[in-house]
Amino acid sequence: MAVKGENVPKPVTNFVEASVPEFILKEIEKAGFTEPTAIQAQGWPMALSGRDMVGIAQTGSGKTLAFLLPAMVHIVAQPELKPGDGPIVLVCAPTRELALQILEECDRFGRSSGVKTTCVYGGVPKHKQARDLRAGVEICICTPGRMIDMLEQRITNLRRVTYLVLDEADRMLDMGFEPQMRSIVGQIRPDRQTLLWSATWPREVQALARDFLQPNYIQVNIGSMELHANKSIKQEVRILNSDYDKFDALLQVLDSLERDARTIIFCETKRNCERVSEDLRRKGFQAKAIHGDKSQSERDYVIEQFRSGRTPIMIATDVASRGLDVKDIRAVVNYEMCKDIESYIHRIGRTGRKNQEGGYAKGYAVTFITPPPSKVLKDLVKIMREAEQVVPPELEDMAMRGGRGGGGGRPRYGRGGYRGGGGRRY
Repeated sequence: MAVKGENVPKPVTNFVEASVPEFILKEIEKAGFTEPTAIQAQGWPMALSGRDMVGIAQTGSGKTLAFLLPAMVHIVAQPELKPGDGPIVLVCAPTRELALQILEECDRFGRSSGVKTTCVYGGVPKHKQARDLRAGVEICICTPGRMIDMLEQRITNLRRVTYLVLDEADRMLDMGFEPQMRSIVGQIRPDRQTLLWSATWPREVQALARDFLQPNYIQVNIGSMELHANKSIKQEVRILNSDYDKFDALLQVLDSLERDARTIIFCETKRNCERVSEDLRRKGFQAKAIHGDKSQSERDYVIEQFRSGRTPIMIATDVASRGLDVKDIRAVVNYEMCKDIESYIHRIGRTGRKNQEGGYAKGYAVTFITPPPSKVLKDLVKIMREAEQVVPPELEDMAMRGGRGGGGGRPRYGRGGYRGGGGRRY
């Protein structure tokens, strides 16, 4: 465990030291817990101090109670709700499944406290959720999309929120909820206490922390923060002479897969997304592009076509793919290598995801590399080795030369180097 920040409260060694109310201690005893987990031991005094905090921890670390029990202590110290008041504690989670798990823990440890709780999520009628909110609840657990609906319809408000939790913030970003998160946080008073929880610490989550938390926030990390690729994903790198060779290589990859295999092809630019999509359709493939120039309705349509399998090939930019939550993606093709290793891991992680049995489905990711070498290749070699993948000697050589030029090749398309259309190659 690592802790960062100034004047960090000392960890507790038992539940009594945590200064939680008697009713919570009784529930903890009933549950058979003997001592706090590592994240609870450090997280409770942090949260109870009133400071903003970041917690980097995996599922199963006990992080839910690390933010829920201080939330209940916080509620006890606040004035009672009045008619028309919104919640005091707001917990945002990426999925209904996680939101319901948090609700279950909340009910379990707060049942004797009289704290009123509701869970607001999509996929079900709004009636009961709206009724709970109108009646008044101290704790609201929500998914971002449904919460925005409730706010827009003026069913509730966030004026009373003084304790905000963003759980699995990295996953909410992954699912495209950043606009909703920013909208929600923008409606909450600036003197709130904010707790941001994440399994990883990429730059996008760091940006959220900078924007949402006070500058003197505390951070606690449980386990390694280093990026790792899923070992169940077969990573393959193909070294090509120039960008003109990429389309032929792409056709070879697609021909090796089942015709209806869901495949995401990543490009760095919107223009190249469209060009690859158009040329694949000319070759008889069902393919559609998604990028920032598409309207929300167009993006939703493309994603739905991809999810249903009617269009099994989707060409995307990194930003546009954030809203994608699709199971059974057979392959990922990095048509253009990204500029940082975080994006690479994010991309290939869309294949080889957890299956219903709790294990990982086999995934496949192929990356096209052309000269000149770039600095990210050293990180790519490291990630592949850690995941026990075969590293081509040519890639190692390029990585050694990374950032110092080398290689040749014709100009990258986008400045005249593209040979799209018909049967032509690029």
